[in-house]
Amino acid sequence: MNETMQTILTRRSIRAFKPDMLPRETIDAIIEAGLYAPSGMNTQNTVIIAITDKETRDRLSRDNAAVMGSDRDPFYGAPVVLVVLAEKGRRTYIHDGALVMGNLMLAAHALGVGSCWIHRAAETFAMPHWQEFLASLGLTGDYEGIGNCVLGYADCDLPAPPARKEGRVYYAD
Repeated sequence: MNETMQTILTRRSIRAFKPDMLPRETIDAIIEAGLYAPSGMNTQNTVIIAITDKETRDRLSRDNAAVMGSDRDPFYGAPVVLVVLAEKGRRTYIHDGALVMGNLMLAAHALGVGSCWIHRAAETFAMPHWQEFLASLGLTGDYEGIGNCVLGYADCDLPAPPARKEGRVYYAD
């Protein structure tokens, strides 16, 4: 089996992370893979916010948990959060952002880094203080949070793949 197929078939969501920070080169390589995701008509309308500052990461975690109605860390201790946002004026913005998230997680796995897609980015980045945060980074426009890709070294065994459900493929020969 080729390496790409092996990566796709063995990637799993990780829900326990070591606190160790990833090297910047590793984060940058994962981000680059996300930037190469396809987008509708090649608009490249997504942005990635790399959050490696622990205080900012913890604030985002608390707000994400509050949206969920919890006080637990929804980022499972991961030290890095890559927030994917997409420009809402594009018809394909949600699809484009989802493709970026997929590329990020596959690239992370290929580099020996655990990842997990955490929802509620739309809700958290609609909050005024997170809108101010985006503006402080120089991001202007009408962006919606698509997902939080948490990254780190796994503090658990790689979960076994669940069996694939039957009856999900139809051919129109």
